[in-house]
Amino acid sequence: MSASVVKLLEQIAGLRQELAIELHKPAEEGHFRIIGSRVEFTPEKHAEHRQAKLSAWAWLRQVRLRGALALPFIYGMFCSLLILDITISLYQAISFPLYGIAKVRRRDYLVFDRSHLAYLNLFEKFNCFYCSYANGLFAYCSEITARTEQYFCPIKHAQHVIGAHSRYPHFLDFGDATDYQARAEKLRRELAD
Repeated sequence: MSASVVKLLEQIAGLRQELAIELHKPAEEGHFRIIGSRVEFTPEKHAEHRQAKLSAWAWLRQVRLRGALALPFIYGMFCSLLILDITISLYQAISFPLYGIAKVRRRDYLVFDRSHLAYLNLFEKFNCFYCSYANGLFAYCSEITARTEQYFCPIKHAQHVIGAHSRYPHFLDFGDATDYQARAEKLRRELAD
């Protein structure tokens, strides 16, 4: 990996850290605190949330026809998501120990904390649960497949890849056969952590 790529990766890591700090400022400003897996708001914030809540009945009245027509397609995906969740988890549970790859912790990717928001009604909380599950599951799957790719084929593509996973920049350059086996083995050993 070239020095300029290493420098860019370090800058990206620094920016990600800065972004994480900025994104978590509401917690630092005292709007809420996290106790275990529970989120606790100040009494003032909680009262503000309760006032902003739209009742489930009022929410249902404002649902548009196109939204109602899309529901079977949106929520029909749940079975597919569940099957994906089960199969990718089984794949990891069986394959990763055989290859000495550290397992991906599912709970790090599936976060369901929006249910603590008092300004969401039952339907909105369910929608948030569904979106959290789907996006968390895809991130979980992405990390599992990224580790698999790092083990079996840690080579960058010749063409630009949109949305490449976080491990991709550390892969070997396309067409660079210099010490390929040794460098690929080094990337495999990194997966044991």
